[in-house]
Amino acid sequence: MNITTLIGRLTKEGDLKYSESGTAIYKNSIAVNRKFKKDEADFINLVAFQKTAELMANHLTKGDQVGIEGRIQIGSYEKDGKRIYTFDVVVDNITFIGSKKQDKPAPQPQTRVTEDPFNGYGAINIQDDDLPF
Repeated sequence: MNITTLIGRLTKEGDLKYSESGTAIYKNSIAVNRKFKKDEADFINLVAFQKTAELMANHLTKGDQVGIEGRIQIGSYEKDGKRIYTFDVVVDNITFIGSKKQDKPAPQPQTRVTEDPFNGYGAINIQDDDLPF
């Protein structure tokens, strides 16, 4: 089973391109802190396709903290006669965790209206014959 879950911060502004067939492709990288050494991180390449790619390109910027669920994909290509190997995480799901920008106001919690919306209408009399089931 090939499943990976990462939490980290985006290291740069993402790159959104479209293939010849029109498929959106987004590339970026994420810095994931190591568990026992706070000053060390692993930098992992991300790639997303289609709607996930467009969502990430439109709503994420450098420094944003995200949770990534995906799968590891290893590939290779030739450059100057040498074989270059790639290691990417293909993003299946993303969770927006936070922004690095401290000047953004924190979202205010939603409050529920405690007033009765039917107040003033009086008692409602429902007979069994009125019910459709």
